[in-house]
Amino acid sequence: MSARTRLVAALTGATLVVGPFAAPAVAASTTTAPATAPPAAAATVAGLPAVADVRTGPADGPTDPGAFVASYLPPDPVPRDEPALRMPTSYPYQPDLRVYPPAARDATDRNGTVSHADLAPRLNRLMERSDRVSAQVVGRSTEGRDLYLVTVTAPEARAETARQSAWRADIRERPDRAARDTALRAGYKTPVWMTSNIHGDEWEGTDAALRVIEDLATGRDRATRETLAHHRLVFSLTLNPDGRTHATRSTSLGLDANRDMITLATPEARSYVRTLQAVQPLFTADFHGYTDVLQVEPAGPPHGEGYEYDLLLPHAYAIARQVEDDVVAADIDGNTSYDPDTGEATEEDTGFVKIPYRDTPSGWDDWPPVFTAQYAALHGAVASTVELPLGRTGTTTTPADSAVDVEVAVTTMTSMIDYVHAHSDAMLANQVETFGRGVAGAPKTVLTRENIDEVPGPGEWKQLWDAADDQNPVHLPRAYVVPVGAGQRSVSDAEDLVDTLLFHGIEVGRLTAPARVAGTTYPAGSYVVDLHQPLRGLVSSLLGPGSDISAEVPGMYDISAWSLAALWGATVDPVGATTDGPLGPTTPLDAADAADAAGAQGDVPRGVRWVGFDLAGLTDHRALNDLLDQGITVRLTDDGRAVVGPRGRQAVREAAGQYGIDFEAVSRADWTAAEPAEDLTIAYVGDRDDRLSLLALGFDDLVAVSAGGIGTSAALGRPTGLEHADVLWVGTSLELPAGSAGHAAVASWLRDGGAIVGRGAGAFATAESFGLVSGKAVTGAAAGNGIIETRVPGDVLDDHPQDRGFVYPAVWFTGLGRGTTAELTYGSFLAGHWSSDRAAKGPAAADGQVAAVSGERGQARAFVFGTSVFFRTHPRGGLSQAATAIHWAAL
Repeated sequence: MSARTRLVAALTGATLVVGPFAAPAVAASTTTAPATAPPAAAATVAGLPAVADVRTGPADGPTDPGAFVASYLPPDPVPRDEPALRMPTSYPYQPDLRVYPPAARDATDRNGTVSHADLAPRLNRLMERSDRVSAQVVGRSTEGRDLYLVTVTAPEARAETARQSAWRADIRERPDRAARDTALRAGYKTPVWMTSNIHGDEWEGTDAALRVIEDLATGRDRATRETLAHHRLVFSLTLNPDGRTHATRSTSLGLDANRDMITLATPEARSYVRTLQAVQPLFTADFHGYTDVLQVEPAGPPHGEGYEYDLLLPHAYAIARQVEDDVVAADIDGNTSYDPDTGEATEEDTGFVKIPYRDTPSGWDDWPPVFTAQYAALHGAVASTVELPLGRTGTTTTPADSAVDVEVAVTTMTSMIDYVHAHSDAMLANQVETFGRGVAGAPKTVLTRENIDEVPGPGEWKQLWDAADDQNPVHLPRAYVVPVGAGQRSVSDAEDLVDTLLFHGIEVGRLTAPARVAGTTYPAGSYVVDLHQPLRGLVSSLLGPGSDISAEVPGMYDISAWSLAALWGATVDPVGATTDGPLGPTTPLDAADAADAAGAQGDVPRGVRWVGFDLAGLTDHRALNDLLDQGITVRLTDDGRAVVGPRGRQAVREAAGQYGIDFEAVSRADWTAAEPAEDLTIAYVGDRDDRLSLLALGFDDLVAVSAGGIGTSAALGRPTGLEHADVLWVGTSLELPAGSAGHAAVASWLRDGGAIVGRGAGAFATAESFGLVSGKAVTGAAAGNGIIETRVPGDVLDDHPQDRGFVYPAVWFTGLGRGTTAELTYGSFLAGHWSSDRAAKGPAAADGQVAAVSGERGQARAFVFGTSVFFRTHPRGGLSQAATAIHWAAL
């Protein structure tokens, strides 16, 4: 057991379990799970190993989610070892699901919805009654609760399930063959996937799904039998059971899993992705709340550039319209309607629900792929986010309002299933075509007024189409290349990026010989992500630079740029055009290769006394902090390397294996000239982004402080939390008035060699109040977010410079005083949404301004970022910059 694993167990009282997290100890189960897991299905993601259902681990988490976050240490930042979801080889698959004891304080007790603890008993009873129902555990929540997947379909023998699995693989991997296969078209049981409760305090989709499942399981009418004969109806009952229990929107990490489909920082999001890959739904809907009136996507513009929108929109809009008709016809007592004249909800029956594509001019969900529905659409699924109408009173919904929302959700789910049943052939043809365009490398189809009439299928949406706002031309490269060798900024960031792409189901190859493209030679072994592949829309969304859409819409709902190529620290080059020929011969990678690589030993040269490695990427900093945590002497060189002497050789070998780092021989002169690094204790004031990002970098000795706590403790002569800290990280603000006891305590700590590092105007004000920097911090438009050029004029970050940064919002520094050094500057705004209505707060005002500063006074140092280096742990390149600044400040 590693030192880090021991620390996790000590902090959480954990039972060690399979998976990327450790969680609280488990209470006794009232049922015994079967010894065997479902056999591997033929249609897991190609090349990925299968995983058995997890049957051991924690039953109930702490009633205070904050207590969990306080003790949590994150997994590796890239989920290298989480295999593909293993699906049953026949249906029904009916294990005896583990039963959890009721939580001591459960939010569902207050609104009358179903608790997580009651799901397994209900499913166990239902499986006893019906051979149409199957259930399996497809992951664990942060606190360790089981995540259930329920499949309702007509029974299938092993041969039939194998045939369905083979067809599903053909649809994705061999779409040309699937398009010609008449048996597939006649016999494929198209999957429909309903998901609920990814926001934990939006409960009712779960209860509605149970109702629909029970109706399907017991219905004897002809329509039900035909539906189950032609489809697999799949339900994820709760995607966030911890939040369901605690009445929190977020997971127990404080992260919103419905913003995490790209970053994959939460086990809940990773389970969603794995389930999506295994199910490959033709249609999926994710149930949320609350918007005063039922709201059913598709969304309004701008539409993401990776979608094959002409194939998705016709049926997405038609489904929303059918739901509208069916919900209005149901005349559910207590439900609301949408008033198109006022844009508001009303208790009068207007005959309308809200359909964002029709009723919201711009800025709803359809741009970023970070949400469930938008991510699923990149896998060829028609997808919809559903917002239920009646909202919370206090922290939960009332039982009466929840009852209305459940009825609305039941009607909505049933209507959607009926639509897919009636239009399955056309929708399947579109899914096959989506994958076919990717495999063939066809030019991107962009809707215009000239070609809109050619789009087959339901057409009511066409009169609402605005080509000027709805979709811009998209020019796809032939491939993205992640070079190896001298052309790569960070070896570890490049490997982490590739691991993440493989987790997303993206095909990656490696050059078997050097390839020269547009004047650049890429060495053999460089990674190639060819856009001639089924998930090319996802590739484009993950690696593409994105667009500046500031002028297209007045505002955006959430994050507007997210490129892993620009923000995750690795060098990634787009090359060619999609109609070009291949770059050269490649060997395909799969997740098994990635797992082997993750477990492979890095290189440690023999017969040398001093070895070192570049501190360029996030994993490098994790390795550095791990070595320091073990008491190994490590020195930091002026050119951005960590150097270890002969006494740390065993730890070096372990680090090479754990982190995959190749150590290189260094000279005695390098060792002597380098400065000793410390195992740092960091006091911090900030939010969950600050804590989780620091932990992800391997800074596990953290002390939460606040202005009030420091001030009160100092006035009473008590410990302030800074006594053993080496660095104070300021992620929000720390206002300690001059002359106060708190200010004096921090000033004294700084005189003894403390340091301040942080982000934003609050951190700058804190550092300035102690004379470490001077100038003025300017905060750009609050909602402005995206990718921006950066330059590195200073010395702290210049060893492994990055030319892109993320802002949300941008902060810049003007009028720098003597002793304050510009470490980063801004260039052009590249992608995202940043309104320039107020010129002084817009991107033009930031261009050329200082984006990070450093300062020194006596023994104390400060470093402040204006970029959003810790946003949702997403900009991995920013995380490594922060770690570099922290170690510099502590020297």
